[in-house]
Amino acid sequence: MIADFVAQFARLIASHPDDIRVEVQEGDEITEIVLYANQADIGKLIGKSGKMIGAIKTVISGCKAKDGVSYRINVEAV
Repeated sequence: MIADFVAQFARLIASHPDDIRVEVQEGDEITEIVLYANQADIGKLIGKSGKMIGAIKTVISGCKAKDGVSYRINVEAV
């Protein structure tokens, strides 16, 4: 559910939405969401001073309260 939200949100922002891919790596304590995007879209996804990715992290942290799982999100170039 969280990975789908991150992917859909990223596709709305990205200039190259077909390049967006999300992988989920579940660990014992933290679930890591890796967002792969075109190099040209990395800046858009992170935002000025990290505000865009910070907003995504804030929404995801609300899900932590619901299901008790901690999430980490990373943005990487394809």
